[in-house]
Amino acid sequence: MTQPASTPTVEELEEQERRLVFRRFTHEDAWALGSLLVETARERQAPVAIDIHRAGQQLFHAALPGSAPDNDAWIARKRRVVERYGAASYLVGARHRAKGTTFEESSRLDPDTYAAHGGSFPITVEGAGVIGAVTVSGLPQLEDHRMVVEALERFLARL
Repeated sequence: MTQPASTPTVEELEEQERRLVFRRFTHEDAWALGSLLVETARERQAPVAIDIHRAGQQLFHAALPGSAPDNDAWIARKRRVVERYGAASYLVGARHRAKGTTFEESSRLDPDTYAAHGGSFPITVEGAGVIGAVTVSGLPQLEDHRMVVEALERFLARL
Protein backbone atom coordinates (compact mmCIF):
# COMPACT_ATOMS: atom_id res chain seq x y z
CA MET A 1 0.00 0.00 0.00
CA THR A 2 1.03 3.61 -0.47
CA GLN A 3 1.73 6.15 2.22
CA PRO A 4 -1.28 6.15 4.57
CA ALA A 5 -3.52 9.20 4.38
CA SER A 6 -4.53 11.07 7.48
CA THR A 7 -7.26 9.79 9.73
CA PRO A 8 -10.65 10.77 8.29
CA THR A 9 -12.87 13.20 10.16
CA VAL A 10 -16.36 12.36 11.35
CA GLU A 11 -17.69 14.54 8.52
CA GLU A 12 -15.65 12.64 5.91
CA LEU A 13 -16.87 9.31 7.29
CA GLU A 14 -20.48 10.51 7.24
CA GLU A 15 -20.01 11.63 3.62
CA GLN A 16 -18.86 8.12 2.70
CA GLU A 17 -22.10 6.72 4.07
CA ARG A 18 -24.23 9.25 2.20
CA ARG A 19 -22.43 8.44 -1.05
CA LEU A 20 -22.15 4.64 -0.84
CA VAL A 21 -25.79 3.64 -1.26
CA PHE A 22 -27.25 0.83 -3.35
CA ARG A 23 -30.39 0.92 -5.48
CA ARG A 24 -30.90 -2.74 -4.55
CA PHE A 25 -28.81 -5.46 -2.91
CA THR A 26 -29.30 -9.08 -3.96
CA HIS A 27 -27.62 -12.39 -3.18
CA GLU A 28 -25.75 -11.99 -6.47
CA ASP A 29 -24.58 -8.52 -5.42
CA ALA A 30 -23.26 -9.99 -2.15
CA TRP A 31 -21.32 -12.63 -4.08
CA ALA A 32 -19.88 -10.06 -6.51
CA LEU A 33 -18.92 -7.59 -3.75
CA GLY A 34 -17.43 -10.35 -1.61
CA SER A 35 -15.48 -11.67 -4.59
CA LEU A 36 -14.16 -8.17 -5.31
CA LEU A 37 -12.97 -7.91 -1.71
CA VAL A 38 -11.28 -11.32 -1.93
CA GLU A 39 -9.54 -10.27 -5.15
CA THR A 40 -8.36 -7.03 -3.55
CA ALA A 41 -7.13 -8.81 -0.43
CA ARG A 42 -5.27 -11.42 -2.48
CA GLU A 43 -3.56 -8.73 -4.57
CA ARG A 44 -2.35 -7.11 -1.34
CA GLN A 45 -1.64 -10.42 0.40
CA ALA A 46 -3.88 -9.17 3.20
CA PRO A 47 -4.55 -11.78 5.90
CA VAL A 48 -8.24 -10.95 6.29
CA ALA A 49 -11.62 -12.53 6.75
CA ILE A 50 -14.53 -11.03 4.80
CA ASP A 51 -18.21 -11.22 5.65
CA ILE A 52 -21.45 -9.90 4.16
CA HIS A 53 -24.74 -10.09 6.05
CA ARG A 54 -28.19 -8.96 4.95
CA ALA A 55 -31.24 -8.99 7.23
CA GLY A 56 -29.59 -11.37 9.68
CA GLN A 57 -28.43 -13.86 7.03
CA GLN A 58 -24.81 -14.45 6.09
CA LEU A 59 -24.62 -14.15 2.30
CA PHE A 60 -20.83 -14.29 1.91
CA HIS A 61 -17.83 -15.34 3.98
CA ALA A 62 -14.19 -15.90 3.09
CA ALA A 63 -11.11 -16.45 5.21
CA LEU A 64 -7.83 -15.77 3.44
CA PRO A 65 -4.44 -17.20 4.35
CA GLY A 66 -3.13 -15.62 7.53
CA SER A 67 -6.58 -14.93 8.97
CA ALA A 68 -7.66 -16.71 12.14
CA PRO A 69 -10.83 -17.66 14.03
CA ASP A 70 -10.33 -14.47 16.06
CA ASN A 71 -11.08 -12.47 12.89
CA ASP A 72 -14.55 -14.04 12.77
CA ALA A 73 -15.16 -12.91 16.35
CA TRP A 74 -14.07 -9.37 15.43
CA ILE A 75 -16.37 -9.45 12.39
CA ALA A 76 -19.34 -10.34 14.57
CA ARG A 77 -18.54 -7.62 17.13
CA LYS A 78 -18.05 -4.91 14.48
CA ARG A 79 -21.15 -5.99 12.53
CA ARG A 80 -23.28 -5.74 15.69
CA VAL A 81 -22.25 -2.07 15.99
CA VAL A 82 -23.47 -1.43 12.43
CA GLU A 83 -26.72 -3.27 13.14
CA ARG A 84 -27.32 -1.36 16.40
CA TYR A 85 -26.29 2.14 15.28
CA GLY A 86 -26.97 2.00 11.54
CA ALA A 87 -23.51 3.44 10.88
CA ALA A 88 -20.03 2.19 10.05
CA SER A 89 -18.20 0.70 13.02
CA TYR A 90 -15.28 3.09 12.45
CA LEU A 91 -17.63 6.09 12.34
CA VAL A 92 -19.29 5.08 15.61
CA GLY A 93 -15.89 4.88 17.29
CA ALA A 94 -14.80 8.18 15.70
CA ARG A 95 -17.89 9.96 17.02
CA HIS A 96 -17.03 8.88 20.55
CA ARG A 97 -13.36 9.87 20.15
CA ALA A 98 -14.46 13.30 18.84
CA LYS A 99 -16.34 13.79 22.12
CA GLY A 100 -13.22 12.98 24.11
CA THR A 101 -14.33 9.53 25.22
CA THR A 102 -14.32 5.98 23.92
CA PHE A 103 -17.08 3.73 22.70
CA GLU A 104 -16.27 1.25 25.46
CA GLU A 105 -16.53 3.92 28.19
CA SER A 106 -19.70 5.63 27.05
CA SER A 107 -21.80 2.98 25.30
CA ARG A 108 -22.04 0.72 28.35
CA LEU A 109 -22.26 -2.23 25.94
CA ASP A 110 -20.38 -5.49 26.46
CA PRO A 111 -17.03 -5.18 24.63
CA ASP A 112 -17.09 -8.93 24.02
CA THR A 113 -20.26 -8.37 21.96
CA TYR A 114 -19.70 -4.92 20.36
CA ALA A 115 -16.56 -3.35 18.88
CA ALA A 116 -16.59 0.14 17.36
CA HIS A 117 -13.40 -0.59 15.43
CA GLY A 118 -13.03 -0.04 11.71
CA GLY A 119 -14.01 -2.61 9.14
CA SER A 120 -17.79 -2.96 9.12
CA PHE A 121 -19.78 -0.71 6.80
CA PRO A 122 -23.56 -0.52 6.41
CA ILE A 123 -25.22 -1.82 3.29
CA THR A 124 -27.72 0.94 2.68
CA VAL A 125 -30.44 0.65 0.03
CA GLU A 126 -32.33 3.68 -1.32
CA GLY A 127 -35.78 3.82 0.24
CA ALA A 128 -35.05 0.99 2.69
CA GLY A 129 -32.15 2.22 4.82
CA VAL A 130 -29.53 -0.04 6.36
CA ILE A 131 -30.27 -3.66 5.49
CA GLY A 132 -26.95 -5.29 6.31
CA ALA A 133 -23.20 -4.93 6.63
CA VAL A 134 -20.01 -5.75 4.78
CA THR A 135 -17.10 -6.42 7.12
CA VAL A 136 -13.35 -7.02 6.87
CA SER A 137 -11.10 -8.06 9.76
CA GLY A 138 -7.38 -8.73 9.92
CA LEU A 139 -5.65 -5.40 9.31
CA PRO A 140 -5.34 -2.33 11.54
CA GLN A 141 -8.83 -0.86 11.93
CA LEU A 142 -8.43 2.09 9.55
CA GLU A 143 -7.04 -0.22 6.85
CA ASP A 144 -9.98 -2.61 7.34
CA HIS A 145 -12.34 0.36 6.93
CA ARG A 146 -10.54 1.68 3.86
CA MET A 147 -10.53 -1.73 2.17
CA VAL A 148 -14.33 -1.97 2.52
CA VAL A 149 -14.89 1.61 1.35
CA GLU A 150 -12.62 1.12 -1.67
CA ALA A 151 -14.47 -2.06 -2.64
CA LEU A 152 -17.86 -0.37 -2.27
CA GLU A 153 -16.69 2.56 -4.42
CA ARG A 154 -15.43 0.21 -7.13
CA PHE A 155 -18.53 -1.98 -6.98
CA LEU A 156 -21.02 0.90 -7.11
CA ALA A 157 -19.11 2.55 -9.97
CA ARG A 158 -19.85 -0.56 -12.06
CA LEU A 159 -23.62 -0.28 -11.60
